Amino acid sequence: MSEFPILSALSKTDAAGLTEFHRIAAEALAFDGYAPFNEQGLFDLHSGLRTAYLVRSNDLLVGAALAGRGEIDLVITPECRRRGYGRAAWGELGALEPGEVTAWSHGDHPGARALAVELNFVAVRTLLELRKTLADTMESASVSLDGAGISAFRPGLDDAEWVDLNALVFATHPEQGAITEADLAARQAESWFSSDDFLILRDVEGRMIGYNWLKIDGAIGEIYVIGVYPDAAGHGFGRALMQAGLQRLHAAGCSTAALYVEADSAGAVHLYRSLGFTDHTVDVQYRRLAG
Repeated sequence: MSEFPILSALSKTDAAGLTEFHRIAAEALAFDGYAPFNEQGLFDLHSGLRTAYLVRSNDLLVGAALAGRGEIDLVITPECRRRGYGRAAWGELGALEPGEVTAWSHGDHPGARALAVELNFVAVRTLLELRKTLADTMESASVSLDGAGISAFRPGLDDAEWVDLNALVFATHPEQGAITEADLAARQAESWFSSDDFLILRDVEGRMIGYNWLKIDGAIGEIYVIGVYPDAAGHGFGRALMQAGLQRLHAAGCSTAALYVEADSAGAVHLYRSLGFTDHTVDVQYRRLAG
């Protein structure tokens, strides 16, 4: 083994290199059961905000990484793990991002946890992936919407209002709360997007007070992001939106519903568990403090 694996930065036009990057990510997903790079990281890559790297040792391709914006993500191919490649690659990646930097351990992998301790990273966030098997019959919404109604998102008409509401709902969330109209447009361009799967809750005056955006792409349907206007919380709107979303996933032929939630969001976690969601995977974000 080469003591110091070589990082090869990939440009946005390096089609062959990016194909290898995504191949490594797909192999890791198939082996581990969870993706090594999250969606936001890949959006940042495609928009030029972060850089992809291939990790080589001599002529052997051993991993892939993302770096930029004070964040690092690294995956070593399953057949090359436990050989010191990850530790050595982290040394090079850490030099690219001086000062405070964050890194995700998807699946809370014990090897990543041990390496984080060794490199003086501390855990700062825990993200749960919860899943629920969709039964043949779904629970009907059992709460009064007080005159409010659920309808489909209207591209080109609802964009700005949704971005404003989403920023308010997720004001303290580092990724979700920062979504712009350009980010929304990029997601609408994805092959899985359908405005009919973007459920909008409006009050009697037509103002947007909640939403449940679904991502239907195969047998597993995702509650992509759900939110309720803070002043409207406590009226059962979140549960009604969840039930409407689950019913739509079931009608679309999905066998399983999935969602991601911050572990410390006690109210949301309680709601999802009350609807039958259980733990599937755990992602932990680590931070290296400056100094």
